[in-house]
Amino acid sequence: MIHGGDIYTEGLLKGRELLDYSSNINPLGLPKGFSDNIGEALKNAVRYPDIKYRELIRNIKDYTGVEKGDVILGNGAAEVIDLSISCFKNILIVVPSFVEYELDAKKWGSNIEYSYLSPKMEINYEDIIKKLSKMQALIIGNPNNPNGSIINKKDFHEILEFCEKEGKTIIIDEAFIEFTGNLEDSFINYTENYRCLFIIRAITKFFAMPGVRFGYGISSDEKLTKAIAEKQNPWNINCFAEIAVKYSLNDKEYIKKSLQWVKEERKFLLAELNKIQCIKNIFPTRANFILCKLDNVNEEQVYNFCIKQGIIIRKAHNFKGLDQSFIRLAIKDRVSNEKLLKVLKGINISNKRID
Repeated sequence: MIHGGDIYTEGLLKGRELLDYSSNINPLGLPKGFSDNIGEALKNAVRYPDIKYRELIRNIKDYTGVEKGDVILGNGAAEVIDLSISCFKNILIVVPSFVEYELDAKKWGSNIEYSYLSPKMEINYEDIIKKLSKMQALIIGNPNNPNGSIINKKDFHEILEFCEKEGKTIIIDEAFIEFTGNLEDSFINYTENYRCLFIIRAITKFFAMPGVRFGYGISSDEKLTKAIAEKQNPWNINCFAEIAVKYSLNDKEYIKKSLQWVKEERKFLLAELNKIQCIKNIFPTRANFILCKLDNVNEEQVYNFCIKQGIIIRKAHNFKGLDQSFIRLAIKDRVSNEKLLKVLKGINISNKRID
């Protein structure tokens, strides 16, 4: 599997309910603001959406606080990522990162250069600016998937200034930004002063709506946003996504509970994973997932062991720069996290095998 979240192959299609630690979705479930108002979407289902999506765009601008610039709407962040990458003949990708960046670039025939994170999963800012001289665009996650690190704004400043001056584009994928608990970590407000920035977000992860499929991009680069919009079909956002955005982004109680949950459970799970025999190293994270390096076992062995116990994890070898000694784990509620920990503690590596 290229992505996590395959609860079907070994789960639902075989009549099994799997505890999914391979996809990084808020365990609090749907915001009450959306579920309580879903009837509004049903009423709207009998007519076409506003082809200009004026109310939807206003809701996004109110949520982000960004007035200047254009908003691109997508069927999930994946569509916005794909179409933004399609606009460049060559692109620099910081890796390991979301595998779709590379797949999209190859699909569109873009020339790809890579900037690798350090063994400690830290961004090499000097390497980025060195390689950018020959590239049109950079794409980077904030927080980055699969390790959860965020961009250091001070260290990134030179890259911003360079790209603004040289007419290059920086695509920042902020699909997990709400999980940091500090929106100052975002670059979205920078779009009002830097035309080089294109920020991508979604309601998929933090608002727990992967099935609704809605993402958006914000930039003041009119040439780029126009190029993306021209590749889209009309009415690409359905009425359920419109209502989800309208009420979920304003559900302050849901946002407050989500931030409290992720802060507590991230601290708990990071501490407890350090006690697991088969895990050699865990990497600091600001997101709702944790990258782990295994000890004396590989991802396939751990995956198979966990599947037997009703838990699915994310094998990480297909993240460029990682191998079969890495796995990624979501952060869920306390009951689920304790189940995961109990299973992982049952892995015996004393004889370099899993019982």
